[in-house]
Amino acid sequence: MPSVREALLQAARDAAVAGAWSTTRMADVAAAAGVSRQTLYNEFGTKDALAEALTHREAEHFLAGTSAASRRTPGDAGDCTRAATLWALHEARQNLLVKAALTDEAAGLLPTLTTRSAGLVALFRDNAAAVLRERWPDLDPGEVAWVAEMAVRITVSHLVVPTEAAEVTADHIAVLVRRLLGTSAVPAPDAPRP
Repeated sequence: MPSVREALLQAARDAAVAGAWSTTRMADVAAAAGVSRQTLYNEFGTKDALAEALTHREAEHFLAGTSAASRRTPGDAGDCTRAATLWALHEARQNLLVKAALTDEAAGLLPTLTTRSAGLVALFRDNAAAVLRERWPDLDPGEVAWVAEMAVRITVSHLVVPTEAAEVTADHIAVLVRRLLGTSAVPAPDAPRP
């Protein structure tokens, strides 16, 4: 049985996916989760805080998927970044919440991927940088973080406004990562393997 918090997040997700986020009241979310409004307010406080928690819950799914894709991919840092990018773009195009954020202008969820995305960008940057530093510990940590941020920002940009196939975008980002890191780095002999 899901926790009260999970039930509330699922009810909020269902409302957003249905295209009704802008008209959904906190009372509607509470009723859908089978709890009182006060319970919802105690857990999240505001509708904006609920949307933020929902965004972070979805982000955890994407972090797990991109990390796994990167870690299981042999090759250099570009190859690993390509795998993570490709996984994220394919998953986002199938993810109903991401689709709702991109298509339901009245819902007000799009800014979580654009003008209010700084927290998400930092979260994904730090995760991508950690995976790269784990496999290539000799690379400069500051440079890796900067390159990871550029890769994340370009991936999000292509998610919001796709201009080419996901595979092409992933290939381009891989080339960029290789060039910016100045290496076709292979894992160090004692680095963890995927």
